[in-house]
Amino acid sequence: MKTRIKELRARYNLTQEDLAKKVNVRRETIVFLEKGKYMPSLKLAYDVSKVFESKIEEVFIID
Repeated sequence: MKTRIKELRARYNLTQEDLAKKVNVRRETIVFLEKGKYMPSLKLAYDVSKVFESKIEEVFIID
């Protein structure tokens, strides 16, 4: 799975730590999401997408 999290974080001027706090996970989880090494739960995908005011499929790309 690919994500646009890093790109969106830059646009919203958020660090990995900032995003992690907003969605109640550890920073390491954000790192793994950005690298495509972690498949998020539906709730986490929803929460991350909500932070970026985007649809889940705009943030997470299934390839």
